[in-house]
Amino acid sequence: MHILSLFSVFAFSFATILDLDLLLPMQTIKENPQKRDKTKPEMINEPVLEMQPNDSLTNHEGTTMTKLKIVNLIAIATPFVGFLVAAIFFWGTLFNSVQLAIFGLMYFITTIGVTIGYHRLFTHSSFKTSRCMTGILAAFGSMAVEGPVLQWVADHRRHHQCSDEDGDPHSPHLHGDGVLETLRGMWHAHVGWMLSPRPKKSMRYVGDLRKDKLVRKMSKLFPFWVLVGLALPSLLGGLITMTWMGAFLGFLWGGLVRICFVHHVTWSINSVCHIWGAQPFSTNDHSKNNPIMGIFAMGEGWHNNHHAFQSSARHGLRWWQIDVSYLIIWTMSKVGLVYDVRVPSKERIQAKLKS
Repeated sequence: MHILSLFSVFAFSFATILDLDLLLPMQTIKENPQKRDKTKPEMINEPVLEMQPNDSLTNHEGTTMTKLKIVNLIAIATPFVGFLVAAIFFWGTLFNSVQLAIFGLMYFITTIGVTIGYHRLFTHSSFKTSRCMTGILAAFGSMAVEGPVLQWVADHRRHHQCSDEDGDPHSPHLHGDGVLETLRGMWHAHVGWMLSPRPKKSMRYVGDLRKDKLVRKMSKLFPFWVLVGLALPSLLGGLITMTWMGAFLGFLWGGLVRICFVHHVTWSINSVCHIWGAQPFSTNDHSKNNPIMGIFAMGEGWHNNHHAFQSSARHGLRWWQIDVSYLIIWTMSKVGLVYDVRVPSKERIQAKLKS
């Protein structure tokens, strides 16, 4: 099942493990969050940006967007359909309720590691928590095999600083207007950007986190947590079924297939949510709210909301915008596991809505 996709998972994992940027010395960065300065990263505070509506696309831009949407729809739907077909085809032989439960558990753990840990805690400081919970969230995020926490945060902060402009690591909109250029933009936004050379001095975006001994240690332990993320579903499969085949199938579905699925959902935020969806807030980019990705990515699909309120722990700002990650954060706040949860007021939300 998707042998090339599984191979790419390992290729990317080892390429990320060997990333030498993490060994650079710590730097201190001065910043002014009130200005959109292209030479300095925006570290933690939500930047105050000049909002330029981009509703009125020219015919030329509209044609390019249509091409992107068609290519994106095909590219995104194919693996999901393939997963569903494989699950149905192998049900009762190589896939059953045990493997489904292991897959679901590992998907949930590693996805919240990315959405709550890597994204809302480490990148945007949307809430505060204990050192123990910080380590747990870093470990869960590492098991998603999307890279060490420091590199992931650096890439994402750079995305926000340069969203859909030169310097954005994964925008689909910077590659031209022809068919081949459209395909290249889709490929780049979805996965190709990770295969490109990292920009020099990318660690300048995480000067605050590199001062944190625990975060630095968890980032360096990324290869270990990758192995844990593969060993855990294998162990669960073996113990539940008491067979070596059960252990192998746990490794296959809860390890390899789950990594591929989590990656695909995460990459879809970079591509799908800058192409398909609604844009209720006037931002200076193509970020969109996509309800399908809002569900699969546990709230990350409300991407225009997020770009309008980057430091908000809540991305689904309306009652009907399902945001599982925020519901977990809210629940954790009620039992004392997290505190100082940042959410925009109704007045701020109303003020930023498109007129």
